[in-house]
This record gives sequence, C-alpha cells and structure tokens, in this order.
Amino acid sequence: MKWKTVTAIFILVVLYLVMGAVVFQALEQPHESAQRVAILTQKLEFLSTHQCVNHSELEELVKQIVLAMRSGVNPAGTLSNHSSLWDVSSAFFFAGTVITTIGFGNTSPHTQGGRIFCIMYALLGIPLFGFLLAGVGDQLGTIFGKGIARVEKMFVVSQTKIRVISTILFVLFGCLFFVALPTAIFKHIEGWSALEALYFVVITLTTIGFGDFVAEEKTHLIQVSMCIGGSDIAYLDYYKPMVWFWILVGLAYFAAILSMIGDWLRVISKRTKEEVGEIRAQAAEWTATVSAEFKETRRRVSVDLYDKFQRATSIKRKLSSDLGFSPTHELTLPRRTVPVNFNDEQERRDSGSQHL
Repeated sequence: MKWKTVTAIFILVVLYLVMGAVVFQALEQPHESAQRVAILTQKLEFLSTHQCVNHSELEELVKQIVLAMRSGVNPAGTLSNHSSLWDVSSAFFFAGTVITTIGFGNTSPHTQGGRIFCIMYALLGIPLFGFLLAGVGDQLGTIFGKGIARVEKMFVVSQTKIRVISTILFVLFGCLFFVALPTAIFKHIEGWSALEALYFVVITLTTIGFGDFVAEEKTHLIQVSMCIGGSDIAYLDYYKPMVWFWILVGLAYFAAILSMIGDWLRVISKRTKEEVGEIRAQAAEWTATVSAEFKETRRRVSVDLYDKFQRATSIKRKLSSDLGFSPTHELTLPRRTVPVNFNDEQERRDSGSQHL
C-alpha cells in the first residue's frame, strides 16, 4: 500500500474519531451531569435525614463501595445471598474473555499471583484461540462454499447472481442465529430490555466488551428457574460456558464473513486491474498505430511535394532552353525532408552545368 493511500486512510480514521467524539459527547455528557446532580442530591438528603452520620463517614463508605464495585463485588445484599465471582463457571467464563480479547472488565484478578498468571495465560492463549477461530471460520466458509456449489448445480443461473443471493441468505441466517436469537434469550434470562440485550450481543461479538452488561446475573437465573418450576443447579453451572461457546462460534462466523468479503474484494480488484491493463494495452496499440500512420502519411506528402517541384523545375528549364531564354527567376524548392538519392543529385548537377 502506497504512503499516499496510508495517509489518506489515516486522515479518514482521525476524522471518524473526531466525529464519534463529538456525537458521544453530545449524547452522554448531559446524562452524566444529571446523574452527578442526582447522587449529590441523594447524599444531601441522606445526611439531612440521618444527622448522626457526618459527611466524612458517608464519603468513606462511598469510597469502599466504589472499591468493591471495581473489584467485581456487588455491595448490595448480605453474605448469605452472595455467590462467588470465582467459582468454576465464572472462572471459565473469565478465562474465555481473556483469550478472546473481549475483556468485559467486570471481573479481573487483584492478587499478584493472579495478575502474573493472567499475563502468561493471555500471551499463550490469545494465539491459540486465534488458530481455533481461524479453523472454525475456515470450516464454516467451506460449508458455505459447498452449499453454493450445490445451488449452482441445481439451478441454471449465473454464478454471480447465485453468489450474491447465497451471501445475502448466509448473512441473514447468521444475523438470525447469532444476533436475533441470542438477543431474545438474554432478554428473557437476564431481564434486560430488547435494546440492552442487542447492545450486549453486538458489543460482545465485536470483542469490544465494555462490561456494563455481562451475562452472569445469577439472581435473574434463579428467578427464571423458580418461575418455570425448575431447581436444577446444573443449568446455572453450564450457563456461562454455553455463553462462551456462543461467543466462539459467533466470532468464527463473523470472521468467515469478513474473510469471504475480503476474498471477493481481492478478486474484484484483480479483475479490475486486468481490465484496466487490457484497456491500456489497447490504447497504447491504437496510439502507436495512429502515430505510425501519421508519420507515413507525412513522409508520402513530403515526397509528393518534392517530386512536383522537381518536375516543375525541369519543365521550366526545358522551355527556357528550347526558347533560348535565360530564366531570371528560379523556382525555390522547399527544404528536402527525405534522403536524396546520389544519382538524382548528380543528375541535377549535370543539368545545371549544361544550362550554363
């Protein structure tokens, strides 16, 4: 890629970032200000209601709550109804978010040993998951290619139309199976709104992973289990691993889509370059032909003109010789543009000497 192209893309990305910053600021800053005013108002109301609590004690409590939230601990409730964030299911889900580079941020290691192990685990796990993702995406692409080949055999239609229609169907099927269906499931299980569930699905499958919404709310799962009359704890244990496998297949699917689009763009670019090359070759051949014809025409015109002047001079000299007159004016011949034969030049000199 040329430096001009890289520079143009860089400027485009910077402009895109600036545009995003302006839009996010306009949308989110008023909400932030409103939330700040609301929490300050609640703190003042709490202090006015509970005069036994002073301002410094309340601020210290708030700091402890913030630290607990950053550590992934929900400060609400009592010790009896709290579940661990580091049980087998939750730890498996956290390990999956590490190697997939999603990193929701709601759970993170806080011990020195945990952080050291997380560094080594990520350095080895991310490439390993990349190989797995590439393999699964390649298999999905192979299945898709075989499906297109079968459709081409069944219907006598141009390959371009079949590929376009098949791609559209493949994308729609993927959006339905990996986006729409999980959105409905998370909305039902987690108790989120439709927008929140869709937001979580898209942010997860794009590996952004803000962590503001994470599929791990066990209180909602317990409520759902009670509502449907089930009390199987295995359902809760396998929930997060199932979410991780959905992430794996979803990422592989979108990787296959991007790879397929990239291959098609390369093919289109290659065909375009070949067509442009053919057009340039034809244009160069046409230009060379026209130039050669123009040069040949100019040479012929020059020779014809010279021959006409030569004949006119010969006729004038012959008339002057026959009548016995000496010509006072000679015809001026144009400058010769073609090589003159030596015999013609010698004949001209001989005729001049005879005239004298």
